[in-house]
Amino acid sequence: MSNEKYTPRLAEKYKKEVVPALMKKFSYKSVMQTPKLTKVCINRGVNGAVADKKLIDVAIEELSTITGQKAVPTMSKKDISNFKLRKNMPIGAKVTLRGVNMYEFLDRLVSVSLPRVRDFRGINDKSFDGRGNYTLGITEQIIFPEIDIDKVNKITGLDITFVTTANTNEEAFELLKELGMPFKNIKK
Repeated sequence: MSNEKYTPRLAEKYKKEVVPALMKKFSYKSVMQTPKLTKVCINRGVNGAVADKKLIDVAIEELSTITGQKAVPTMSKKDISNFKLRKNMPIGAKVTLRGVNMYEFLDRLVSVSLPRVRDFRGINDKSFDGRGNYTLGITEQIIFPEIDIDKVNKITGLDITFVTTANTNEEAFELLKELGMPFKNIKK
């Protein structure tokens, strides 16, 4: 076995194609100025988690299966009596991916999962937050091939946030577009 460290396909593409393209488009003076993807956060709220604690375990299990990394429960921050919610009750699940796992997940998302969305015409290019981060909402967790459709008892969605070092929406959009995100309304 060779002694080389494994680098994901998208990490290679970022170094060889994306950085030069971004440097040319935004005329950066240094390679260090080019925006990069720092982490991918996947978050999922669980409806009915107050009444049934097993739903949280299912959500954590599914997120862990999709990402290949252990998910953690998210806790409520305050009491809301109308929802029978108490502080520090589990109400969702989240996982944060960095490094190799992040690039692997993004690669699988772009090449396998997103094309499985029904009537897919591209993802919305308006979901940037003004600071270079992009959030993508997915309505059905069954688009991921890791999820066994027969074991799913309830179809739920999840939010995927791409955190970048970009300073503007335009830089973040170009970065994600170069990495292969299928935005709709792309002007050629």
